[in-house]
Amino acid sequence: MVPPPAKATFPEAATLLLNAVTARLSLDAIALTPGATLVIVGAAGAVGGFALETAKADGLTVLAYASDADHAAVRHLGADQVVLRHQDAATDIRHVLPDGAPALIDGAAFNAPALGAVADGGALVSLKGWTGPTERGITIHPISSFSAATDTALLDRLARQAERGELTLRVGDLLPASHAAEAHQRLAAGGVRGRLVLDFANPQW
Repeated sequence: MVPPPAKATFPEAATLLLNAVTARLSLDAIALTPGATLVIVGAAGAVGGFALETAKADGLTVLAYASDADHAAVRHLGADQVVLRHQDAATDIRHVLPDGAPALIDGAAFNAPALGAVADGGALVSLKGWTGPTERGITIHPISSFSAATDTALLDRLARQAERGELTLRVGDLLPASHAAEAHQRLAAGGVRGRLVLDFANPQW
């Protein structure tokens, strides 16, 4: 537990830690040097958005792979370049990066098909527990935020970044707690931008 970002509402603060921690651990795992290129698949999503902003704060060049509908959103979050989905991730990304991405965060859980977009000897971050098999010397980094649940220094660092405006707190919708099933259904259907927040202060049971 850490103090929330100053001036953030409770719903806004609730959107931060789980996904921002995942983004931070992902970047720490691939350990790119400033100026290096990172590809983020699903950059408009909750983890992807934080990964994009965190990568920019780290001085990385970020290429966002997104749908046409999300083009403006990922640009607003700071993407240096947007690759729109036309065919598949490997084909679309290699059209821009012929040698492949040095590192890729797979925020859309493409898993094996995403390997084709990664350069030989590169790195792929998996957020849903996928561990391979891999190919061409690519290292897969499965990331789970639960490993940092008690890392107060990290949690506070992220809260202060949000306070400074380096991380955007995006509330997709605020629902009474009694609508938890609806929230899960919407999340499973995909396309949610920002976080769905359940309000237990006004549960409307």
